[in-house]
Amino acid sequence: MMRMELTLEYGTPEDARAVYDSSRPDDDTYVITEVSGNKVIYRFRAESAGQMRSAMDDVLACVKVSEEALGLVSGARPDLDGDSLLE
Repeated sequence: MMRMELTLEYGTPEDARAVYDSSRPDDDTYVITEVSGNKVIYRFRAESAGQMRSAMDDVLACVKVSEEALGLVSGARPDLDGDSLLE
């Protein structure tokens, strides 16, 4: 079993809660998400590197859209190769 933790820190607890609410996965098979103060914590677990990458890619794509929609990032950057990751 592979495990990884990703912690994203925001300016305020309200910003963290908004990102959490809008990016929390529907299926917690591969990721458990929690908010703590001004941080959103994603705990990933997967049987293979492919499953881990897929789960992380899905969450990061949701986070990117959430941050852009909430105005937490300035100037959206284009996704040049269509993989939903920042270039």
